[in-house]
Amino acid sequence: MPNEMLQLFWTCGIFAVLIFIIGFYCLLATYNLIRALIGVELLIKAVTLLIVVAGFVSGHMALAQALVITLIVIEVVVMTVAAGVILNVYMHNKSLDVRELRNLKG
Repeated sequence: MPNEMLQLFWTCGIFAVLIFIIGFYCLLATYNLIRALIGVELLIKAVTLLIVVAGFVSGHMALAQALVITLIVIEVVVMTVAAGVILNVYMHNKSLDVRELRNLKG
């Protein structure tokens, strides 16, 4: 593996890990459902970046592109359904706070 590819892998890998950590922190530290959804989006984007870089470095770019396109399609479906659920929660509770959802019964 050439030195330039290894340097690219480490640079993008560190950047992807930082995005993953920020998304995970956003998911754990907030009580707002919209911010949690943004955290999940950041987690998925970090994984997408790692897949693309790994495919480029290993020489299997076609496989990496196919995986990324599949991941993007799944991501859009999950985010759309989650946004619909969040809107429904807001219409019923007039709040996006997770702590208020814990008091629901039924």
